[in-house]
Amino acid sequence: MSRSGSGCATPSILDYPGRRFTAGSSFVSSSTDPTAPPAAHAHRGPFPLGATVLGVGHPDAGTHFSVHAPHSDRVQVCLIDDDGREQRIDLADRTFGIWHGTVPGVGPGQRYGYRAHGPWKPRAGLRTNPHKLLLDPWARRLAGDVGDPERLLAYHDDPFGDPSTVDSLGHTPLSVVTGPSGPARHDRPGTAWEQTVLYELHVGSYTARHPGVPPELRGTYPGLTAPAVLEHLVDLGVTAVELLPVHAFVTEPPVRARGMRNHWGYSTAAYFAPHPGYASVPGAEIDEFRSMVDALHAAGIEVILDVVYNHTCEWSVAGPTLSWRGLDAPGYYLLDEHGLDVDLTGCGNTVDGNSPIAVRMVCDSLRYWATEMGVDGFRFDLASALGRPRGGEFDPRAALLTAITTDPVLTDLKLIAEPWDATGPGYRLGEFGAQWSEWNDRYRDAVRRFWTGRSGVREIASRLAGSEDLYSRTVRQPWMSINFVAAHDGFPVADLVAYERKHNEDNGEDGRDGADHNESVNHGVEGPTADPEIVAARDRHVRALLSTLLLSTGTPMLLAGDEFGNSQRGNNNAYCVPADTPRTDAWPLDWSSADTTRIAFVRQLLLLRKVVPVLRQRRFFDGRARTVGFPDLVWFGGDGVELDESGWHDDDRRTLQAWVDGSRLGTVTRAGVPLADSSGLIVLHAGGPTTIVLAGPEWYRARVVCVLDSSAPDGAPADTSPRAVGAELEVTGPTVLVFRIDG
Repeated sequence: MSRSGSGCATPSILDYPGRRFTAGSSFVSSSTDPTAPPAAHAHRGPFPLGATVLGVGHPDAGTHFSVHAPHSDRVQVCLIDDDGREQRIDLADRTFGIWHGTVPGVGPGQRYGYRAHGPWKPRAGLRTNPHKLLLDPWARRLAGDVGDPERLLAYHDDPFGDPSTVDSLGHTPLSVVTGPSGPARHDRPGTAWEQTVLYELHVGSYTARHPGVPPELRGTYPGLTAPAVLEHLVDLGVTAVELLPVHAFVTEPPVRARGMRNHWGYSTAAYFAPHPGYASVPGAEIDEFRSMVDALHAAGIEVILDVVYNHTCEWSVAGPTLSWRGLDAPGYYLLDEHGLDVDLTGCGNTVDGNSPIAVRMVCDSLRYWATEMGVDGFRFDLASALGRPRGGEFDPRAALLTAITTDPVLTDLKLIAEPWDATGPGYRLGEFGAQWSEWNDRYRDAVRRFWTGRSGVREIASRLAGSEDLYSRTVRQPWMSINFVAAHDGFPVADLVAYERKHNEDNGEDGRDGADHNESVNHGVEGPTADPEIVAARDRHVRALLSTLLLSTGTPMLLAGDEFGNSQRGNNNAYCVPADTPRTDAWPLDWSSADTTRIAFVRQLLLLRKVVPVLRQRRFFDGRARTVGFPDLVWFGGDGVELDESGWHDDDRRTLQAWVDGSRLGTVTRAGVPLADSSGLIVLHAGGPTTIVLAGPEWYRARVVCVLDSSAPDGAPADTSPRAVGAELEVTGPTVLVFRIDG
């Protein structure tokens, strides 16, 4: 893309039917101005928003442009050719604060933007500046990137001073007209929540160095469809991939200023457009994304998107004007009485989830990804920020949250909330509505603490049983707890046992970024070591963490790479890389060093979860006598004695035994056939060598058989002979054991 000069001094002269138009003509025009741009026809209504291609192949073919800009007194759609020359066309009509019109002869592939004319009143939040070419908030494809970031600033010197007269054309991404994609092309797997196993991955990093993916496809949407990738996911037992943000994004100003680029993608530039950086063929990202979804669906794997509707890439009022801020800042963003952004997200701005236009944008975006792109659900980043009207107290019935859960398209999808934002009042774990699942960070912390010996058994028992103390059984179910011990944000599991502190120096923030409290240990050496005893202790610790995760009631989520030991070298906030880093070096998963034994161990865990239905309950345990005359869950200590009040509050206890009864579970197959009894005993021991008395309730005095021993690298028990309840068992250190009833 060629660069234009400052202001409006673009020297080219472009032809348009019935008129010669000077692209550098004055922004101020009237119907008598001989150089005024032509107007688009306005014979259609304002909806849908965005660029809609009409009558492909018909003589009246064209594109209808529609953009929300209620404070503007004039809006132009600007068509950009391959040489960077601009043709400005006035949108002829305004309805409901939406400017719209049809431009004949324009079809798919046309690059465009908007220029909005109107008041510059920054203290009132109005930052209309026609010198800035704006992205269409409803654009389904983007082209280009940021050039000189200074040219994107709408102000001259001070965010509340005079407007800039420097034109941004040539330095800002452009929207691209796309044709209709049609409905999703493959049936959804429709996996029930209680059978779901989530797997969080980054599209670029996951296959960036995968030896089974062709080099030209590594780090791309098609890369995830390679047979070796699909085979790994299916064999492992994954039922859904949760993709880090794939909405088109650009790097936020403070990161760009350090010479870095955003890697994770939590800096959205377009909520309808797939990120072009993950396309193997430039411009093919829509088709490639849809084909990726098709391939995953054909393999029985659902696709969940991590979506960032709480803030945008425009940062604060001191940041760039790429789109929303130049069209309707008071409509899209939370602003205070001085025109400043209310920052609930820690990212400079907050999308106003109580604003009609923001609600429309989010719901239109979600429906598009569900219906045309085929995805199966969404994980909402910093979801609490979406439920705080005007930045106040959290309300689970807030406008946007209600719109999502009552939408007839979205209501059948998997909806996952990250139930916090960047403020203390935003922490709302367990407070979302009945249709929401939630990331459970208390699960993460409790499991980490237990296996580092920093807590007793009280909280780990609640987390193991589905966190009913957090999710009311009257409206919620245990699978609504998304259980995890590691996620993109923090240490991977391998680093949880190898580093006591973060090592984020490569991020360029002098180690200030990332969490300081990680509940991690290093087993005697900080970082990599060849000491066989330390390596063995770390491996054993990892197996205990993963066993707990995959045997807990609730929905488990694995971080990609944890199944084979991927490390981030102690960085617990791997969100950025130097700007010139090639894809293959941007936090790639290290498949070449994959621990195949650990992969087999995780595979066995997930198979056990699949065949033992009591481990994936649809409802909370009762813990009390039922119609069958005995409880479905009983807790014991390491001595085989049922825990009493004093036992629960003994923080020095390191052994917990759970007898789970599955004889009246109520779980059925898809055909409605009740599943067989899956009663048994789960033992968690987080201490050193000791003797454990195998526990069992008084009504069961038969034998049990060990089917999992996490102290073994492959999880295979050394002794599978039936054992009597009450028998003594020697353990050599931290261990998870699973026993099933004999016969």
